[in-house]
Order: sequence, then C-alpha cells, then structure tokens
Amino acid sequence: MTGFKNFLLRGNLVELAVAFIMGAAFATVVTAFTAWITSLIPGGTDAFNNDEPLGAFLNALIAFLLIAAVVYFFIVMPYTKAKEKYFPAEEPGEPADVALLTEIRDLLAQRGGQV
Repeated sequence: MTGFKNFLLRGNLVELAVAFIMGAAFATVVTAFTAWITSLIPGGTDAFNNDEPLGAFLNALIAFLLIAAVVYFFIVMPYTKAKEKYFPAEEPGEPADVALLTEIRDLLAQRGGQV
C-alpha cells in the first residue's frame, strides 16, 4: 500500500488528471462561445431573436465553474493536504548540496587556496 501511496502523491498523476478534466470542460466552453459568436455574424441567424447559442454558452460557462469548484474542493485540496502530510516540503533556506559546496569553498579559502 505504501508503494501505491507514493505513486499517487509523488508523481504528477493527480495534476495530469485535473488538467485533463479542466481541459475537457473548457473545450465545451470554447465550443459554445464559438457557436454564439458565429451566430452574431451578419447574414446568419438573428442573434437577438434566438437566444439558444447564448444560452448554451452560459450553460457551458456555469458548468465549467461548477466543475472547477468540485475539482478544487474534492481533489486538489485533499491531495495538497495529503502531499504535505506524507511528503513535507524542505525547510526554506539553502539546499543541502549548496550548503556543502559553500562549506568546502570556505575551508579552501581558509587554507589559502592550497590543495
């Protein structure tokens, strides 16, 4: 079970799944928006008497916002909390390798640069 937990929390699996869900939902918004804009072109259907393209766009936009809220509150927030719990971030400051290189540099400077 530990390996599966590491697979879920260490990799970009959750980020990729969220990106796929949000991309699919946003594609619907773009399609509905395009249909609405093309209905406004002169010579096409009368956009002021036919609210179907505008209604479809608003419906897609509201659905996108609801999907975004559900994904954020039920996937992103719990994932972030679990990731912080099981894999805490490093302390702010210098990374260990940079600190080691700085220490080596200081020791060499104390010796007068002689190796």
